[in-house]
Amino acid sequence: MRLTLMVLAMLMANVGHVSAFVPRVHVYRLMQTSSLNANQLEQLAALTTISIDSGDLKVIEKFADTKLITDATTNPLFVAQAGLSGDPTYQKLTDDSVAFALSSSSSKASPQEITSLAMDTLAVTLGSKITTLVPGYVSTEVDPRLSYDTEETLVRARRIIQLYEEQGVPKSRILVKIAATWEGVKAAEILEKEGITCNLTLIFSHIQAVACAQVGSQLISPFPGRILDWHNARRDTIPSSPADDEGVIAVKKMHQYFRSFNHRKTILMPASWRPSRGKANPEFALDEIRGLAGVDRMTIPAPLLNALYTSTDPLPPILADDKHEASLAGPEIGNGGGVPMDEATFRAEFDKDACGKEKLEEGLSSFIDLTNQLEGVMKAKVEAALIELNANQI
Repeated sequence: MRLTLMVLAMLMANVGHVSAFVPRVHVYRLMQTSSLNANQLEQLAALTTISIDSGDLKVIEKFADTKLITDATTNPLFVAQAGLSGDPTYQKLTDDSVAFALSSSSSKASPQEITSLAMDTLAVTLGSKITTLVPGYVSTEVDPRLSYDTEETLVRARRIIQLYEEQGVPKSRILVKIAATWEGVKAAEILEKEGITCNLTLIFSHIQAVACAQVGSQLISPFPGRILDWHNARRDTIPSSPADDEGVIAVKKMHQYFRSFNHRKTILMPASWRPSRGKANPEFALDEIRGLAGVDRMTIPAPLLNALYTSTDPLPPILADDKHEASLAGPEIGNGGGVPMDEATFRAEFDKDACGKEKLEEGLSSFIDLTNQLEGVMKAKVEAALIELNANQI
């Protein structure tokens, strides 16, 4: 019976790559009649396309082998961990990336320019390895320090895709991750028109989600757990259920808005999870995931995937096309008729959202710190290699 459920999950995951909004409720009903013993990872995979949130190749392979995980997401933390790791596998990736950057750069390139290329190469090389493990999308992030610079984001995004193609990975397999600042949204608008699909990340505000959808972003990553963190820090009580969790509520609103105002092309993939009801019971760790079952996609770290795998409780769909509730979407934002909102509208609405503003800056600051750490290590390797190269030429 488990094999039957895995096949169902694979079929639905493959359908999800063609259209992320094909209803999955009929699969859930079939599962109900087929088995009462399916674990929650199997049940979730029949409702939602699952991505693993990891840069650990062994961990990704373990879950990919279940055929329940189709995609993978990386971020500056995972790339930094690879670059700073003493593990021989990742050390070789780092050294090979530096060597490639040195051999591909002109004699006039500065150490900083070579280091920048080496860092992009490391991210892409890690991503390329991951594409051999999962059949679907792999997300690779543009340097977060460029999040308020549209033109430089475009340069780096295009280079990431070029590097992937040089390693034999088609751009159709890659989502370029960009922070959902106004400048990031405008970069995504241009990239999507060039056929470069984007994952707009660090979304904590409804206005960010709407702006991304209006410019045709392939996928967005709201962070319900961090939204909950913000609210919990400002009160004495915590939600009594996932339905009362502000992060869950925010993602549900995005789901309904996209279906109410013709933005179904944009895939909704929440990330970053917290226990809605607090940490008193380990079972609560899955609250937000369970509270959003049926959303287009989720990216989930290995510990929570393990927790889903060990639970056989029923997992009913919460979000689905046939559960569409337009009243939850709120009013349409912007100019309507498919015309994206302007910058003034975005900034005025975003400025009203203290949670969105604070969490975006906090998220960027964390990713930038990690990127700076990795840059220091990579630059030292580049400079050492340049010194050796110059000494050999004397």
